[in-house]
Amino acid sequence: MDRRIRVLTVLFLACFTVLFLQLNNLQVREASALKHSPYEPSTTVSSWNLPRGDIVASNGAILAYSTRNPAGVGYVRHYANGPLYADVTGYYDWVQQAVQFGIEDEYNSYLVQHESSAHNLSDLLTQSKGTDTVEVTISPHLQSVAQAALAPYSDGAVVAIDPTTGAILAMYSKPSYDPNKLSGANPVAINKYYASLTPSSGSSPLVNGATSTLTAPGSTFKIITTSAILDHDPSLATEYVKPTGALTLPQSNLKLHNFAGEICGGTLAENLWVSCDTAFGHYGLSLGGSRLAREANAFGMNKRPPIDLPPAEVSASRFPSAGSFAQNQPGLAYSAIGQENVAETVLQDALIVSAVANGGTIMTPHLMAHIFDDQGRVIATYKPHPWLHATSIATADQVRQLMLGVAIRGTAAGLFPASLNVAAKTGTAEVGSNNCSSNWLVATGPAGAGQVPKVAVAAVVPYQANLTCDGTGAAIAGPVVAKVLDAAVGYAG
Repeated sequence: MDRRIRVLTVLFLACFTVLFLQLNNLQVREASALKHSPYEPSTTVSSWNLPRGDIVASNGAILAYSTRNPAGVGYVRHYANGPLYADVTGYYDWVQQAVQFGIEDEYNSYLVQHESSAHNLSDLLTQSKGTDTVEVTISPHLQSVAQAALAPYSDGAVVAIDPTTGAILAMYSKPSYDPNKLSGANPVAINKYYASLTPSSGSSPLVNGATSTLTAPGSTFKIITTSAILDHDPSLATEYVKPTGALTLPQSNLKLHNFAGEICGGTLAENLWVSCDTAFGHYGLSLGGSRLAREANAFGMNKRPPIDLPPAEVSASRFPSAGSFAQNQPGLAYSAIGQENVAETVLQDALIVSAVANGGTIMTPHLMAHIFDDQGRVIATYKPHPWLHATSIATADQVRQLMLGVAIRGTAAGLFPASLNVAAKTGTAEVGSNNCSSNWLVATGPAGAGQVPKVAVAAVVPYQANLTCDGTGAAIAGPVVAKVLDAAVGYAG
């Protein structure tokens, strides 16, 4: 009897061992092959026939969700207030059965139906399928304020960022598009609407105007030139620049003129306040191409900001190489004022002012805040971390102090309530064949002594039909930034 019991025990142990080994073989060694097997159900069902997870805003408001197709086949993707969030969400193309742009693409592996994460033994045994929810950092209130601020214009973009964490609080550009019209269940209507967006055009509404479109930043670039002075040649900060209306440029018979023919000069503070082009052209020539290019690159120029969007949607801003200035000194002077071949995205300009707000450090910009599984459990949380150390704390604080003067007595005077302690810089770049203005403004606040800025905002409004050719950043982009910044800091005046 004992012998038979021992035999049965050994037999059961052997069977259990084989079962255990096979279970591990299937779940680990053969998992990838089985997942891609033609007999695996998930590979034989069209992606549009499956649900997708939600995309929600920072306050929990649902931005994107799926419902069953009323016709009874597959699922239809919906976008609440689609044009408002199109740059953020992107869209799911029902015809192509593919995600396009934005969070839909970047976090597709979480949004598609997949095997749920195992948190305990029961989860391992049941092997259920589900979708995850992606929560973004966008504030619906700030996003709506940004949209309303740009309402008078057909073209423009604005970005608001928390300089201490890199969280994108608002990101909106025009022209926009309605992702609902690309995600419905009518292929004819979808294709017609897609064609109307001129997708092959660089000015298509499908292009994210905040992260992809490059424009000469004009005098907002003087933030970097000022930082370069303090980092590489502080003697220029105490130099008195003789007032003039035109700067004679070396290696040429050209002259750099001030905006509207004004005469300006003086100390670095005075020249930044009034945005004196001749003085900053002089500063650029005095610094030299190597030091100015080094500072520009330290602030992220010529690098793609590592925001969590598909790479094709994010452009690297441009600043000429140091070597290119050897035989192009006029270009160096113009580059120091954000002209010539300098080009930025609105995202990059927001990151530059965020460095000034955050002690010289640019935090990595991001849209994802949390990811939740289908049981509401947090499975991923973004952890803020630096992207670049653009300059020192001392330099950032000095530049911020100078920018406070721009908002109090300079080119941005009157845009912000004095009680907000806003540090700002205007920009008016001459672009295009007609040299009409591309209008910029960047700002951060509250930026007084001992205060920690809550937000950094950048906006651009390019020249367009309803604007005069000689518009200014303060007059046109200024109110856009002011409204967003006021809303971000809770100003109720």
